Formats: sequence, C-alpha cells, structure tokens
Amino acid sequence: MDRMADALHVPRGVKEEAIDIYRQTLKEDLIIGQTIDGFVAASLYAACRRAKIPRSLKEVADLSTQDIKTVSRIYRQILQELDLRMPIDYPMKFVPRIANKVKVTPRTDQLTVEILREARQEKALAGKDPRGMAAAALYMACKHNKDGCTQREVSEAAGTSEVTLRNRLRDLEEIFREEDLETILQGRTR
Repeated sequence: MDRMADALHVPRGVKEEAIDIYRQTLKEDLIIGQTIDGFVAASLYAACRRAKIPRSLKEVADLSTQDIKTVSRIYRQILQELDLRMPIDYPMKFVPRIANKVKVTPRTDQLTVEILREARQEKALAGKDPRGMAAAALYMACKHNKDGCTQREVSEAAGTSEVTLRNRLRDLEEIFREEDLETILQGRTR
C-alpha cells in the first residue's frame, strides 16, 4: 500500500482511507481465494475516488501485479459488498493533468474549461465518460486555438481511446459552432 500510494502521490489521509477499506474487505472475508495485491490496488483506487483525487484505474493497476481487468472486478466487488458510494467525476478535474501532458497554452486550457462549463449547462455531460469529455473539449480548444495537438496525443494523455475522443467531440460539436468558441473565449454568453 505504501509503495503504491507513494507512486501515485496521494495524501496520507487517502492512504489511510485505503487501509480502512482494505481492512473492511478482510473483515468481510472477501479476499479468501483471491489476490491480496488486487485488493490493495482496488482499495487504493476506491479511496482516491472517494477523495475526488483524479487517478485512473489503469494508473493504479499498472502499479499492481494484477492486470486492469482483475483490479476493476475487485473494485466493483468492494463497492457492492461494502456498499460504498462514490462521488461523480466531472471532466473539469481531468483538464489540468491532460493539458499538462499535451503542453497546451494557458489560453487553450482556459477555453477547454469554459467549453466543459457550457456543456454542463446544456446537460451534455450526463452519462458520458468524464475523461473522454475532457479530452474532446481539450482537442476542440486545441483546434480552435491552432495549438497543434493530434487526437492520438490528447487521447493518450487522457488515458482514453481515439474513438471515444471522436465520439465525445461529435457530441460537443452538436452544441458548439466555431463562433460560439470565440464568444466563450471572449467571456460573453452565447
């Protein structure tokens, strides 16, 4: 747990929450016949989600000896058996990390957040993968500002597929026209 928490740069409180979740799984005998490492990774991922710390399941699973499929299955099992409720992720929290990886300008970063705010007001974010929406909004902002990012670069930075990025981009393009982006950038309402 210490090694994984340190590698993910999570606060001590989150690590302690993960330890508590892990202890609950022990108490409920969920680990019997299964891998301890998978439960440690899934507990840490659950603690990150509860604390609203943006760490992907892939990031956590990569630090584990288990594959992402196994950690995902164990995570779902923990949620169900311990009756844990997770907060909903919003795409805005993923923007800084993705933008930093792609190295976009602050103007593009700002436009991305504004696109997502407008999309949220239009209720276009409901039921969509938050990382995919963040990636699509960032790519849309890059195109508008001629920042020179490819779909592949943005999707890899977001940890999502290019297909997901294109599908979410289509969703956003139904809401925004090019003129709307300029208006958003200038701070006026549509």
